[in-house]
Amino acid sequence: MLSPVDGSRRVRLLVIEDDAGLADVLLRGFDEEGFDVARCSDGRAGLDALRSGAHDVAILDLSLPDLDGVEVCRSARAEGVTVPIIMLTARDSVGSRVSGLEAGADDYVPKPFVFEELLARTHAQLRRAYNYGGQVLALADLELDLRARSARRAGVRIDLTAKEFALLEYFMRRQGQVIAEKEILRAVWSTHFDPGTNVVRVYVHHLRSKVDHGHAIKLLHTVRGRGFTLRVSEEPP
Repeated sequence: MLSPVDGSRRVRLLVIEDDAGLADVLLRGFDEEGFDVARCSDGRAGLDALRSGAHDVAILDLSLPDLDGVEVCRSARAEGVTVPIIMLTARDSVGSRVSGLEAGADDYVPKPFVFEELLARTHAQLRRAYNYGGQVLALADLELDLRARSARRAGVRIDLTAKEFALLEYFMRRQGQVIAEKEILRAVWSTHFDPGTNVVRVYVHHLRSKVDHGHAIKLLHTVRGRGFTLRVSEEPP
């Protein structure tokens, strides 16, 4: 499999997993699928590996020595690490899933799992993060360059995390539509949550502060009781 980054090398996958048996299964499975796989067995080593920028995608266990997966993910995102992260854990509760995703994980797979599903989710994250087809999406003075993975408002670059970029792309592709939180969860996070989770609202708040701050014309609106919309208007529909 060619890398989605430059088309000339294998995808570099980082596995952060302390269970030697499970790690061996993952390393062998992804190696057979053509990935270049590396492993860390504790949270601190995993965080250092994420900081290095040497990987295209990461699979992160929630329960780790030294630092747990949530703290590893939260610290990596706080330091600007944008590599897609799939969180892996035996904890199947809604609360654990929400904690992982609010820390910045892109997807969540509970144990036990079928390797083929994890492989498919990994491919989905790689497509979402890197395979853009050279399009530029625009609304008013906001531009989203899908190939360069960059956003600009009035010519000024907007620094986005990987999840914020995916969320903005989703809004840009559905300009003018009012989108419910559950639709955004399915499309951007590829999963379902307790309706009480605020992960979408948190990310929309962060995205709005980056896209609209300092601009007279606001683009990202909350439609009370219905969801969110991206459109050129002082007031939502």
